[in-house]
Amino acid sequence: MKANPWGQRMRVCALILAGFAVVTAAPMASAQSPSGPIAPRPGQPAQRPPQQQPDQSIRVRVNLVNAPVVVRNGQGELVLNLLENNFRVYDNGVQQRLEGFDLGGAPLSVVVVMETSSRIQALFPALRRTGILFTQTVIGENGDGAVIGYDDQVNHLQDFTSDHDAIEKAITDLKPGNSGTRLYDALSAGVGMLKDRPASRRRVLITVAEAVDSGSEEKLGQVLREAQLANITIYSVGLSSTAAEARGPQKSGAPPSATPPGTFGLPPMPGTPQTPGTEAQRSGNIDVLALAVWVVQHVDAAVKERPLEVATAATGGLYQSTVRDASIEKAIDEIGGELHAQYTLSYRPTGTGTSGYHEIRVQVVDRRGLTVRSRPGYYLAAPGA
Repeated sequence: MKANPWGQRMRVCALILAGFAVVTAAPMASAQSPSGPIAPRPGQPAQRPPQQQPDQSIRVRVNLVNAPVVVRNGQGELVLNLLENNFRVYDNGVQQRLEGFDLGGAPLSVVVVMETSSRIQALFPALRRTGILFTQTVIGENGDGAVIGYDDQVNHLQDFTSDHDAIEKAITDLKPGNSGTRLYDALSAGVGMLKDRPASRRRVLITVAEAVDSGSEEKLGQVLREAQLANITIYSVGLSSTAAEARGPQKSGAPPSATPPGTFGLPPMPGTPQTPGTEAQRSGNIDVLALAVWVVQHVDAAVKERPLEVATAATGGLYQSTVRDASIEKAIDEIGGELHAQYTLSYRPTGTGTSGYHEIRVQVVDRRGLTVRSRPGYYLAAPGA
């Protein structure tokens, strides 16, 4: 019987395929072995997981610190002709090398925080007229702004925009709320908005309010600590509910006096007769700058004295009290003038340690009779804190 060549070729192919299947089955079986540790054979060490190579990179958090500086001469006029080599900056007593120097040039991002409490209802006509002052005098052509209002709630009235009409409308449309005054929560909201602005912008918060807080969840010290780390400067236009009372009906929800009329709530200072004048002088003896440093260091402490002045001192800003409608406009104009004549000194702290409170000190050399104002420092939390 003659052999069939085609059949022989088919059998050879089948044998080859069968052999290939046997060879490939072994790795597949190995790949499908059960997960988990494998019991060691007698005399062999236990199986250990593969060791990962340690990360050899060193990560160091280096913060760029901006120190806004305002310089005035003996007549109180702004000084605008200083150069970088006129300034010395010290961080915890160690002189720092400046990485940046600017005079009022970087564009501004501004959050305007307006009290809308019924306590100051009589001042609303004056407040509604300030919109164009904020856009023209403070924010300027290259800046942008946002508006926050607050009573017993914090309301975002306008997100960041460079549209001056939108900013002015948000202020023109202010409406009185109830008697609540969640000032610290409103400041915290403004700081949170500014932290997200580009680092190339100067970050400024301007509050137009009474120095009264009630019901806030945030602590002023924590708000100021975050503002310092985010290089935010706070300015305050202090309103007066007493002045508001003179213009309109009795404010609602005002806290009652702690003592009967004609009496004082504190004992007299030793050797000093107790009069309304001496009591006013006593309240003026507070070292606001020292209090600002203490508040940032002790974030859980309650602040009962001059919170708006403390906020401005802690961040290098300016507080201005107002008693008349015109002085509100004058205060805003003064803030705008400062911002556009403000030196910004930037450095990365070296040789100063890491965590804890860092004291900033700015000096002007080779010039006499000048007054220098900047923020007193910042608090850097320990890693993992």
